[in-house]
Amino acid sequence: MMVVVVGNVTLDIICQTVDDVPRHDSIAFERAEVSPGGCGSNVALGIGASGIQPVLVACCGVDNAATLIETYWRNADINLDFLERVQNVHTGTSVGLVDSDFQPRFIHTTGANANLTPDKLNIPAYIDIGARFIHTAGYFVLPGLLDIEFAEKLEEAKGSGMLTSLDVVRSPRMDTPEVLWPCLPHLDIFMCNEHEGSRITGQRDPQSIAKALRARGSRTVIIKLGKNGCWLESEDYTELIPGHQVNVVDTTGAGDAFAAGLITALMAGSDIRSACRAGNAAGAKIAGSLGAIAGWGYT
Repeated sequence: MMVVVVGNVTLDIICQTVDDVPRHDSIAFERAEVSPGGCGSNVALGIGASGIQPVLVACCGVDNAATLIETYWRNADINLDFLERVQNVHTGTSVGLVDSDFQPRFIHTTGANANLTPDKLNIPAYIDIGARFIHTAGYFVLPGLLDIEFAEKLEEAKGSGMLTSLDVVRSPRMDTPEVLWPCLPHLDIFMCNEHEGSRITGQRDPQSIAKALRARGSRTVIIKLGKNGCWLESEDYTELIPGHQVNVVDTTGAGDAFAAGLITALMAGSDIRSACRAGNAAGAKIAGSLGAIAGWGYT
């Protein structure tokens, strides 16, 4: 069975270590990594590393950045039948500045990602090729999906028997989260980290955040807590799933790796608690390398 991943794709340029960007002076850093990025691509590559074929639903440009990124996708055997290559629009690009605390700050341009709209999602076609899981990655940085029609697509997917999940990524758009609320009743799993969840709900602690999101309809809510693991909130479970210790190099993409590990485990038949443990392990694996995908072995 295949997993459909709907999300943003970028060319990532990750620079380490950068603690400050002066207005008029040049800065130097020790290391750089150039590779595919964006939540959708990161999750698809993570799932592909497990041996499950992902189907990537995304938009990129027709340019050198897209050519480089597609080399990785094809090596990972990602199904690109639903990838749209948009003429005269550049591929999304992100420059990540990783500081001494291993946290990235991003300079980002949306590019072709803005062309990903609900009408690009073809639920019957996904069913026909054997996909039974649809995951949305990077929701708040996909302006074309911030529409009631996207909630209707999730409803269609769930009504067709697909499992549905959605993950967000930090964006100023999450300060007005009302567009998300119609999506939640059609989600089997909603994921975010603690900071994102606090901005979305106004709640302070993981359990309160999760309860607020469950109250709006998601069957299961998972709050990612970095090295501390994740908080799992569902009808059957309310608990902390401990994290994995790792020598952190860069946290870029760790949350996307969590989603990939979780989905892969669920597809293999794991229960949600075991899947959360697999997600924690995957996030730790990626945090041990520079960039969002190096930990999977892609070069």
